[in-house]
Amino acid sequence: MNPSRSGGLWLAVLAAFGFSVKAILIKLAYASYPVAPVTLLALRMAFALPVFAWVGLSASRHALPLTLRDWGAVAALGCLGYYGASIFDFVGLQYISAGLERLILFTYPTLTILIAALFFGHAVGRREAAALALCYVGIAAAFAHDLGVNADTAAVWLGGGFVFASSLSYAVYLAGSSRMIARLGAARFTALAMLVSTAATLVHFVLTQPLAQLVQPLPVYGYGLGMAVVSTVIPVFAQSAAIRRIGAGRAALIGTIGPLVTIALGWWVLGEAMSAWQGLGAALVVAGVVLAGRR
Repeated sequence: MNPSRSGGLWLAVLAAFGFSVKAILIKLAYASYPVAPVTLLALRMAFALPVFAWVGLSASRHALPLTLRDWGAVAALGCLGYYGASIFDFVGLQYISAGLERLILFTYPTLTILIAALFFGHAVGRREAAALALCYVGIAAAFAHDLGVNADTAAVWLGGGFVFASSLSYAVYLAGSSRMIARLGAARFTALAMLVSTAATLVHFVLTQPLAQLVQPLPVYGYGLGMAVVSTVIPVFAQSAAIRRIGAGRAALIGTIGPLVTIALGWWVLGEAMSAWQGLGAALVVAGVVLAGRR
């Protein structure tokens, strides 16, 4: 195998693993200390901030300045894609298992199809309709698992709703970001969107939490740093590098291992229950995403 292609495959695996570990780190942080979701998110974004600031400055050094309209688009998309999606996800993980969270989040490609159909006039063909059906039947099966092992069924529905809002927020970000990526470049746009998201997160924190909440036990700082490095910076750049080497299609296909990794880690690290319903749900969601991503 070509060394560049082999390296791209391993980078895609690294990205999928990094993204999958995020839910595990969030659950571990909640178990270690009663930290608020926005405080944990603020720590994650603050730790990742220096890297994205450096990338944004480097990518902007010899580029054309942004217009007011560009800044408006970056601000709106940054708030949707990183701040909005993250805060909904962090809140939802207070109520549901890491495995169910990852399966719900993984529906964003099918949501992107629906958004394109509703707002941009794209047709939904038989393949896309089949992908939607597979994904949502899979989510129903995974919900059946969580409802069966959790006595507080209202919490499962509440957490699932928050995580679905996270997936929807990220899908809207993806649907609206293609023009800005073409205009600014992927690295510059991603870094600027991350900086906007960090600012929105810190404003949310200041408005809702006392500054004393930034003083947390050492394990919480460790999990926040882990999320910043292992589940944000490394997978974002690994995914970009993988796409350059093997293409977006292959990188996305490898990314389908993500829910399976999260379910396995949830069972191994967090002691979350596993069942045939959950396995069936994971298989259907992955099949739906693969079908949606086929050319």
